[in-house]
Order: sequence, then structure tokens, then C-alpha cells
Amino acid sequence: MTKLLERAIAKVRTLSEDDQDAIALAILSMADTEAPEFAIDDATRAAILEGLEQARRGEFVPDEEIEALWKRHGV
Repeated sequence: MTKLLERAIAKVRTLSEDDQDAIALAILSMADTEAPEFAIDDATRAAILEGLEQARRGEFVPDEEIEALWKRHGV
């Protein structure tokens, strides 16, 4: 296991069970293409990979936009 993956797993351990399960499903869907229960379509896989690339580049939605989204949905 790489150091980066070890860091990620350590961070995930601090999250709620629901968040851990969501991350586990994302990892399995990308890593285990043979398991139909975790299969995702090519468009979804491409969107996930693009989102990860955006995060690596530091391209995030401004906090103000996120707060407005939460407000619109009563969160």
C-alpha cells in the first residue's frame, strides 16, 4: 500500500460510518471492475476521475456557492 493510500485510509477512519461506506463504495467501484455490485458506467467513472483531477489542481467550488446550495435545500 502506498503512503498516500495509507494517509487516505487513516483520514477515512475518522469519518462517520455512512461517509466511510460511501467512500468504500467509490473505491470498490473504481478498483474492482469485475464485481457487478460495484460496477459504474464509463460516464460516471470519467466524472469521478475528472473531479479527482480538479481537486488535485485545487479547483474547488467557492464556499459562498456551497453555502447558497445548502440554503436552497434547507441544510
